[in-house]
Amino acid sequence: MASNHLVRPFAGLRPAAGRANEIAAPPYDVVNAEEARAAAKEKPNSFFHISRAEIDLPENVDPYSDRVYETAGKNLQRFKQQGLLVRDTSPCFYVYRITKGEKVQTGVAALASVDAYLENRIRKHELTRPSKEDDRVRQINAVNSITGPVLCVHRSEPDLSSVLDRVAASPSAAIAQNVDGACHELWVISDVGVIKQIEGLLNQMDAIYIADGHHRSAASARVAMDRRKRNSLHHGRENYNGFLVVSFPQDEVRILDYNRVILDLNGLSPAEFMGILDKHFYIDNRIDPVRPSERLTFGLYLAGRWSLIRPRNQQLTQDPIKRLDVSVLSNMVFEPMLNVRDQRTDLRIDFVGGSRGPEEIARRVDSGEMAAGFTLFPTSLEDLMNVADAGMIMPPKSTWFDPKLADGMISVPLD
Repeated sequence: MASNHLVRPFAGLRPAAGRANEIAAPPYDVVNAEEARAAAKEKPNSFFHISRAEIDLPENVDPYSDRVYETAGKNLQRFKQQGLLVRDTSPCFYVYRITKGEKVQTGVAALASVDAYLENRIRKHELTRPSKEDDRVRQINAVNSITGPVLCVHRSEPDLSSVLDRVAASPSAAIAQNVDGACHELWVISDVGVIKQIEGLLNQMDAIYIADGHHRSAASARVAMDRRKRNSLHHGRENYNGFLVVSFPQDEVRILDYNRVILDLNGLSPAEFMGILDKHFYIDNRIDPVRPSERLTFGLYLAGRWSLIRPRNQQLTQDPIKRLDVSVLSNMVFEPMLNVRDQRTDLRIDFVGGSRGPEEIARRVDSGEMAAGFTLFPTSLEDLMNVADAGMIMPPKSTWFDPKLADGMISVPLD
């Protein structure tokens, strides 16, 4: 793909008519093997047979063994042979709509350029772990397809949204009524004129932004580099030169809080910790669970009690990283008071997605598993894009996107 292109259409692999309900599954990385196994018992044709193929093997199997990846490849072939999944005959774009309660977001599924990703026109904001990249590389090669969509955002473009809404006014080609509490719908755009219109609107953008799926993006780039070297007839239009994205306008995507729990108080008693905290924060004791409603406020759950805490002195800064609430909490509490130097590697800290609510924080502390928990105000999309535009990296676990894309609604075959 030419590097001046962000995206292009592709001939996708998608559920056959009427089959999406039984196929679509939550993303592979938001469930464990036990949860995936239980879900697949209720839905025998669940995409978990491909995204979490260990569920078809003995429970003690290593999820990163060759057998698991081989089983994923065989299962995808079976899904195609049984007519559960069908492939479009010409390159298409796809309208992808998610409805959760009253929240509706409408985006476009496309093949994103690996070259644009490497040139930072498809912008990232997270570091990746080689082990997770390795897993996705092996998965892509085993199934010879990109089955994990990357959630992206773009700056709102009314003309693009208008085109997608017009397409979505007709009956969808696939609908999965309930994937993790959300309805997922897919429309196929095969009309050449509409494809050219969408391609023009997307490719004139300065950038699109990876919201959720950094490991999937990085793995696809590695697969592309490897296949380019091995293909003596490489010409640049092969599907392996891209990766699967669904991009939504920024004003339709929702970021939830991403909260923290800590295993111990660094040798301090709860009273000693609160005494130190009081020197730097206003502390307002609360009866109900605390979910902060504005920036630079935090919930604290300790010794069976909730508090709302707010820094006594907070220097205003335009630095896109330092101004984030996750950075303030780290710089004022986790590093100096609790001796957490690197949240990516310190095993004393864990993260709780905002969809689980502050009640999950209290449960883990009350159980004795953790010593304390902190709730945060959600990071904004504008902050995320500012960090990515500056070529900087967000602190770990800064964003929790909800709802997430489903696996199985659309895939990119690499043959």
